[in-house]
Amino acid sequence: MIVDAARVLIPAVVAFAIGIAIAPVLTHYLFKYKAWKKRAGKGKGIGGGGTPIFDELHKEREVSTPRMGGILIWVSIIITALGLWTLGNLFGEPFSTLDFIARSQTWLPLFALGLGALVGLVDDILEVTQSMGGLPLRTRLVIVAAIAGFCGWWFYAKLAVDSIGIPFSTPLALGPLFIPFFILVALFVYAGGIIDGIDGLAGGVFGIVFMAYAGIAFTQDQVALAAFSAAVSGAVLAFLWFNIPPARFYLSETGTMALTLALTVTAFSADTLGDGVGVFVLPILALPLTATVLSSVLQVFWKVVFKRKLFRVAPVHHHFEAVGWPPYKVTMRYWIITIIAGAFGLSLALLK
Repeated sequence: MIVDAARVLIPAVVAFAIGIAIAPVLTHYLFKYKAWKKRAGKGKGIGGGGTPIFDELHKEREVSTPRMGGILIWVSIIITALGLWTLGNLFGEPFSTLDFIARSQTWLPLFALGLGALVGLVDDILEVTQSMGGLPLRTRLVIVAAIAGFCGWWFYAKLAVDSIGIPFSTPLALGPLFIPFFILVALFVYAGGIIDGIDGLAGGVFGIVFMAYAGIAFTQDQVALAAFSAAVSGAVLAFLWFNIPPARFYLSETGTMALTLALTVTAFSADTLGDGVGVFVLPILALPLTATVLSSVLQVFWKVVFKRKLFRVAPVHHHFEAVGWPPYKVTMRYWIITIIAGAFGLSLALLK
């Protein structure tokens, strides 16, 4: 038990240390090449109209703070994973014990993280080199669905997973519907990624959620998956060190797509594959992401049906800004909510 705990916690510390170490280099190049948006604002909102309130709240920081801060996260994770694997193969113990690259547990989360990071990086590069550029939302959704479809197929065809865990009951068999269900969950989690919009908000939320999944995986004897989740959390906390207001750089798409796809795969990996309920507790553990998606959907619904807005601006964390909450208050209260939701979701997963 003690050795397994060390296998989980040490990669988190290593990823954090690597993130802190590479941040000055990343910062240098992001500022050198002026990797920020050239025009503030979103252009179009979810409902198709303008975003004047959001644009007014964020008009200055968006054109002076670099994007692509998510590079720090996924580079730290990849260096940690490959570094421990290499040291383990070259020198054996104790490094081989810390190696968390495992075909049955972490190949797919690492794949989703890396591919999402690369696609998001392309989007970010287009965003900072073109006025209001970037990949169209429809294109990004198709790419997320394609990656999720492959991951869902891998679970179904290679790992023989076709059900999801239900607390206090037998798993729900989905058969071939498991793959489209996987895609829907991935799209839902990705949609929650727009929580990246206030300094420190996304970093704190993702760091807490991944650490909760590390706890779930650890109790299911999925030590490699737990170590991966902890390493992600450690890297996110290194990012958060530089994202606390005023942010040195933003998470942006290369971080958002990488983290949301990795989170989706991690949730399914901690499900029936580990005799758990990882997917069922996902909306609870990631409650701020859930609130982000639902508030955006409700905003569009209210506009269409009642011809008026439900919130001053959606997602709801920007609504709190618009009604006068300081950004730091929104951020810290979201962290608190995530910790409480994480504790409840973790308890539910342990009880099953």
